[in-house]
Amino acid sequence: MSSSGYYVESGGMLETQDDESPLSMAYLRRMNLYAGILHLVQAILMVTASQFVERIRDFTIPLSQSFLVFNETCGALKPDSKNVGNIQLGAATSVFLFLSALAHFIVWSPMYFERYSREIKSGINTARWWEYALSSSVMILLICMLFGVYDVATLLAVAGCNISMNLFGLLMERVNQLTETVDWSPFWYGCFAGLIPWIVCFMAFLGGPDLDKIPGFVYGIFASYLIFFNTFPINMYLQYKQIGRWKDYRYGELWYIILSLASKSLLAWVVFGGTQQPQAENC
Repeated sequence: MSSSGYYVESGGMLETQDDESPLSMAYLRRMNLYAGILHLVQAILMVTASQFVERIRDFTIPLSQSFLVFNETCGALKPDSKNVGNIQLGAATSVFLFLSALAHFIVWSPMYFERYSREIKSGINTARWWEYALSSSVMILLICMLFGVYDVATLLAVAGCNISMNLFGLLMERVNQLTETVDWSPFWYGCFAGLIPWIVCFMAFLGGPDLDKIPGFVYGIFASYLIFFNTFPINMYLQYKQIGRWKDYRYGELWYIILSLASKSLLAWVVFGGTQQPQAENC
């Protein structure tokens, strides 16, 4: 650790004190409160629309289960599937925002803020990674379903990879409390785990025969999903590379809060907009 109290890549544990950082813990607490309120307002608007606007309420995505059946005609096992339920996209998208709002309110609350403050001064935020593990998994599952991934087993695997990615993020911060130099292995393991859901999305999206019939804006939406979703690891990279103002861990924390609001809001409303497409069952 450097004499200024900031983590350096060749130093030890991340640690900043109030008199060494221009960002006070009181300011970060207020930012968590504001982010929580804005997430909550959007979630309420979304769930209200999903229940009272007929087109949004009626838009659902099927869930299926794949299995093998014995075909007596050819005497072999053949793949088959069955519908096991439907997801109401509008209501499900609001869950993403409700989870984010809840996490910000927990961090802001008097019962948790003292722990949050201690952890931030030590270069870690446990609550962030557990919240991301839940909320971002809901979002990546909805994105996958929008692009044609309906199999429950595949979706469970996608969720598992995404949860692992975020827990690797938590491990990155925990491990580097104890190291003399930055150990990047959890970061790269997390990047690998986080890549798998996007490979699944690409395979579903680009695997059909009618790519020339897909409107250009759909490709734009897919690209926006990919960009917004991956702003978070970029923020972590800047933190641990000590680039510019990211030398102050709290500056990176501030950006996590900003990204939580901006990127998650954009992702949520773009996904929610998927309810405006024709219902496949009616085509």
